[in-house]
Amino acid sequence: MKYRIKKETKPTLPTFGKYKAVAVHQQEISGRQVIKEAARRSGLHEGDITAALISVAEVVNYHLRTGAKVHIPEWGHAKLEIESEKVDKLEDFSAKKHIRNVRLHFIPESYCGSQALYKDIHFEKDKTVYSE
Repeated sequence: MKYRIKKETKPTLPTFGKYKAVAVHQQEISGRQVIKEAARRSGLHEGDITAALISVAEVVNYHLRTGAKVHIPEWGHAKLEIESEKVDKLEDFSAKKHIRNVRLHFIPESYCGSQALYKDIHFEKDKTVYSE
């Protein structure tokens, strides 16, 4: 996995002006390619893989939207987290006004403290030293 060094530019963060590593994503794998590779590995037809993926996505999305934490076998747990502004008084809080975002939080499957998703990752510095 390649990384670059980047300077933190958000003045509100305590790490403002410091440098950090950020992942460099050199390519995007299309859904079509994922389906083709999964079909080849499993011996199933691409249409079966597509139908299964769509069905799993619909079920997972439904449960995430209802507030559940969803376990995806051999991959991990997914849940939605709310980002909101802070208010001084409880009675001042308004979901419509203060909730600003929802994010997907993913926790990889772990076996005896080891996460297979991260196994054998090797870090390589990208040519760009840092970007501001």
